[in-house]
Order: sequence, then structure tokens, then C-alpha cells
Amino acid sequence: MLKLRQRHGFTLVEIMIVVAIISLLAAIAIPNLLRARHNANEAASIAALRTISTACESFRSAQTPPTYPANMAALSTATPPYIDASLAGAVASASARQGYFYTYALTNANQFACTASPGVSGTTGTRIFFVDESGVIRLTNASGSPIE
Repeated sequence: MLKLRQRHGFTLVEIMIVVAIISLLAAIAIPNLLRARHNANEAASIAALRTISTACESFRSAQTPPTYPANMAALSTATPPYIDASLAGAVASASARQGYFYTYALTNANQFACTASPGVSGTTGTRIFFVDESGVIRLTNASGSPIE
């Protein structure tokens, strides 16, 4: 009587086919995932600028005489805080928040400007955003000046 040998495991060709299929799927999916993350970072930076603008207006209305905060730290250290500390700490010299750094500048008691710049241009974001006391969020050019 003949006994047939049972196969255990996979052949090299079968494993190579599975690896090729997984590689093909990864090559298709990874660029799409990176683009989705890039877009999410930009949307989050726009939302953060809206939050900063609203916080500045709330801060100004609570002051006598009305004045905008000197820096973003003033917004996070107030009681109760106008913004959370992680947003106030996302300045160019510290850690980024969702891929963007925020630069706040007080021009005078009635004017401020806040710019959101990508941490790694082209990776965490491409566009630079800007908001001032008008509350309108704009794109900026490479030098940081708002595009009208």
C-alpha cells in the first residue's frame, strides 16, 4: 500500500505571491493615507486659528480698557483659560500641534496677528494660514503676508 506524504506549510512561490499582493496594496494605500493626514492637519490648523481668534476677542472684551493678549500664554494661563496649554505651546520654538506651529504677534492694543505654519512643509501641511483682529482666516504667501 502506498502512503502519500502530507504537505505542511506553504511553498516559497505561495509566500512570494502573498508578499507581492500585500506590497501592491500598500503601494496603493499609503499615498492616500498620507494625503488624508495632510488634509486633516490643514483643517485642524484652520480650526485652531478660529479658536485663537475667538479666544482673543473674548479676552479683549473682558479687559478694561479693551486690549488683546500680549501672547498666547496669556490666553492659556487665565482663569478660566481661553485656550488649552497645548495650543498655546505650539509656537515655533516648541512642539507642533497636529503638524503646525503658531506665531502670535500683538501689533498694538487693538490689533493682533496669528500665523499657522506647517512643521514640515509638504509633509505635515503645505499652506500657511493667517488670522487677525478681523477674524477672517486667510492664506499667506511664503513671507507670511496675507493673500487678499
